[in-house]
Amino acid sequence: MKTILELIRVFAILAILGIGGGLILTGFYSGSPDTEPYRWLGDFAVLVLIFVLYRNKLQFSGWYQGTKRDKLRRPITILLVGTSVLLIISPYILATLSA
Repeated sequence: MKTILELIRVFAILAILGIGGGLILTGFYSGSPDTEPYRWLGDFAVLVLIFVLYRNKLQFSGWYQGTKRDKLRRPITILLVGTSVLLIISPYILATLSA
């Protein structure tokens, strides 16, 4: 039962933070119409950031109490967050290169 509750919680986190992050990025990208074909890169970056947040913070406050609940190692966290930042700004870079 706790596993099902945790799964529902994960989907709720994905929905709430994913929609919120997507709305923020939509406002961020709306200033340049050339970024339209590349917005999916920002959406993917939001999903990676949600993954990092869940693995490093949110998994410890849920219902699931499994044995393999470890934080991501620091280099992996830095790599994923850095990649997300690059993915968030990449629509502007790709729009500039294609123009």
